[in-house]
Amino acid sequence: MCEERARMLQEQFGVTVNHVRALAILISTFHFQKVPSAIDQDTFATYTARTSFERPVLNGVAYAQRIFHHEREMFESQQGWIMKTMKREAAPPQDEYAPVIFSQDTVSYLSRIDMMSGEEDRENIIRARATGKAVLTNPFRLLGSNHLGVVLTFAVYRPGLAADASVEERVEATAGYLGGAFDVESLVENLLSKLAGNQDIVVNVYDVTNASEPMVMYGPQSPDGKVPLLHVSTLDFGDPFRRHEMRCRYKQKPPLPWSAITNPLGAFVIWMLVGYIICAAWTRYDKVSEDCRKMEELKTQAEAADVAKSQFLATVSHEIRTPMNGVLGMLDMLLGTDLTMTQKDYAQTAQMCGRALITLINDVLDRAKIEAGKLELEAVPFDLRSLMDDVISLFSSKSREKCIELAVFVCDDVPKVVIGDPWRFRQILTNLVGNAVKFTERGHVFVRVCLAENSKVEANKVLNGTMNGKDGKVDTAANGAFNTLSGFQAADERNNWDYFKLLLSDKELPMDEAECEKSYQNDCDCVTLMISIEDTGVGIPLHAQDRVFTPFMQADSSTSRNYGGTGIGLSISKCLAELMGGHISFTSRPFVGSTFTFSAVLKRSCKDTSSDSKRSLSEALPTAFKGMKAILVDGRPVRGAVTRYHLNRLGIIVQVVNSLSIGLQTLSGQNGVKESREKLSMLFIESDIWRPETDNLLLNRLNELKNNSQVHEVPKLVLLVTSEADKDRYGSTFDIVMCKPIRASTIASCLQQLLKVVMPERKENENRPSFLRSLLIGKNILIVDDNKVNLRVAAAALKKYGAKVHCVDSGKDAVCLLQQPHCFDACFMDVQMPEMDGFEATRQIRQMEAKANEERKTLASMEGSTFVESHLPILAMTADVIQATYEECIKSGMDGYVSKPFDEEQLYQAVSRLVVGTTESAV
Repeated sequence: MCEERARMLQEQFGVTVNHVRALAILISTFHFQKVPSAIDQDTFATYTARTSFERPVLNGVAYAQRIFHHEREMFESQQGWIMKTMKREAAPPQDEYAPVIFSQDTVSYLSRIDMMSGEEDRENIIRARATGKAVLTNPFRLLGSNHLGVVLTFAVYRPGLAADASVEERVEATAGYLGGAFDVESLVENLLSKLAGNQDIVVNVYDVTNASEPMVMYGPQSPDGKVPLLHVSTLDFGDPFRRHEMRCRYKQKPPLPWSAITNPLGAFVIWMLVGYIICAAWTRYDKVSEDCRKMEELKTQAEAADVAKSQFLATVSHEIRTPMNGVLGMLDMLLGTDLTMTQKDYAQTAQMCGRALITLINDVLDRAKIEAGKLELEAVPFDLRSLMDDVISLFSSKSREKCIELAVFVCDDVPKVVIGDPWRFRQILTNLVGNAVKFTERGHVFVRVCLAENSKVEANKVLNGTMNGKDGKVDTAANGAFNTLSGFQAADERNNWDYFKLLLSDKELPMDEAECEKSYQNDCDCVTLMISIEDTGVGIPLHAQDRVFTPFMQADSSTSRNYGGTGIGLSISKCLAELMGGHISFTSRPFVGSTFTFSAVLKRSCKDTSSDSKRSLSEALPTAFKGMKAILVDGRPVRGAVTRYHLNRLGIIVQVVNSLSIGLQTLSGQNGVKESREKLSMLFIESDIWRPETDNLLLNRLNELKNNSQVHEVPKLVLLVTSEADKDRYGSTFDIVMCKPIRASTIASCLQQLLKVVMPERKENENRPSFLRSLLIGKNILIVDDNKVNLRVAAAALKKYGAKVHCVDSGKDAVCLLQQPHCFDACFMDVQMPEMDGFEATRQIRQMEAKANEERKTLASMEGSTFVESHLPILAMTADVIQATYEECIKSGMDGYVSKPFDEEQLYQAVSRLVVGTTESAV
């Protein structure tokens, strides 16, 4: 009871003493060590007032400097006042003085007082400087509060005093004294107020230096002078010359002794409490055990639900894909017959709707895989620029119908070949670009790829600087149009010309493949790409922007009616971007447009993997145009840079001008362009620059330049348009009208016809249908499927390429036909069939193969002939494309699978890998 209170009181006192000691060190350092002193009265008063919260039980602190008698006259002259005694009289002559020169405002009345003039203060000063410790006075009433307190005195030494200095060295090094009035009553009251049960205990604090006459420092004295003590604790306040005690007692009678509870009633109460505790513990144990049992049941139910969900998805996928395989297969066969234009249109429309349904099923399955954590990404090399061109080509017809600009730009510092999952990367792009084209009726859709670090740096340059002299505003042209791809305002104000031109490389021509490999051969690390898809469509309403990435959610109910879609594409794109180590975000403004940006972490393709990287690359661009020169007339700098990017990929050197007149001047060698007199092959003109009334002017000017020998020959005129309808409108004037979106491959195809350039012939095996026919012709293939329609579709697809097909409708029949020896070269087997499914049939076939191989191996070793192991390639034809089904296919001994409905691409991949033992990349 009393020990804890005494300990806490000592700790509180010790904290205050430590703060006073720190103040003494501060004075020693900044008053005596600094010349001139860094402390004066105002500084001391301000500092001590602001730090008084560290000394809550001190009424104030003051510093008295040590002055010898021979220094008194000079000291008083410097200070401008004379030293006084406690009685406010002039200090009498003596050996040394201790005048107060610094004081806290609360004890400012001590200023100029010689602390050596008081007898008790003089004794404290002498003890403090001799011991180096805090010393205390006898208790007295403090001015102001009238509380009992003591004066705490510290000696301030000059810097450099050793820790083990002798008494004489301490006295000699003394520079002054720091004192403070210590409010004992406030300290004890504050302590006791924090303790429970304080109202039941009376606490007294005594100064017992004189044991015969203890002096009360805190607490009431009993009226008769007798204090019924319960406990006495010694207090150590750090002063070796003074002793203090804390005495504690109860206000009322002390509690009953322990023996009081040994009576029968006390024992009964104790046993009741023990019984209650045991009962409560047992009840708690039962409850925890029941909770654990329920958790186990819930876990089992969750695992069963997960299995049921996977089985449900597999069943639904199979049941939907199986009839869809028949629908699409039969439509494909129907389109291969002689149809009228109306019939062909109906069949193509039905085929398009069927493929849309398959795409929706794939999206739902992808979402389920992602939620189950079973979606795995591939890591194969692929050509990023070719992939971007392929994605843009998917939406070219739609953009031409709407007459909107659709373009892609890849920065030069982005590696040519990267390692990642091209199919999932393409899926993200297809979703985002498809949405952009779908919701855009005028303006443009612009896809841009750059390195993430460069994107951030250049964006900061634009944001920290000015945009065309106006902070935070989109740069506009003189005619009021915005400096974007199409001239329409974009949602993200950073995507203007001032930002875009910072991403452009200074090189006119891109590096060829050898230079790229040399650049990256020692940089086989990860690269973070930043891909933005900008559109000028309807934008996303503000109230709907927080649920953009929620599955099956759209901006409002009218969105689905007006534009179609299920609202799952963005959700899948977000998950795929995160799986690739990146993230996805967007900026959207209603009726202005949206800009979606996602990042992906891929790997650079190192030189030592270049041979493997070519497996997933598209056809290389032709080099026949390398070194040709062209002029591009385009009044929009962003669009001009994009067109130049595609032409540069073919090796064409392009100069961009913003008007037709400047282009003609450049062509004739004016404007200081000397190199333009060299042979110029092409003149590209954007359709919005061209005016029909300038037809004759342009032709006459070109003929005039040729007649004047200012040009070697008239360059080919190429007009760039956004709509198929513009081809007929301008076709008579230009050598060729090129409809956007433009790609390097489509430009090469058009220029080959225009310039009569001889292109290297493609190898026969690069034509997939021809090569696929060469693989399958004459091959005996067994098809196993219980669905008659699927049998007809698969048989027709394989017979189309010259294969000899035999069909059976059960796993048992397949096992009978594949008894060793057999004449089949491959087997396409359905997975889900009655009586015997494809997995069991495959296992039995593999067992028969193993047994036959063992017999032939034994016979070959006896005859000394060469043994060749027999292995029949078996492909699963499954409408269930979840990961568990694929794993089961491999486990049962199958070599792979094609999902229903399968197309030429899947058939090509499967047959080239299994029948011939090569892959598409080896072609």
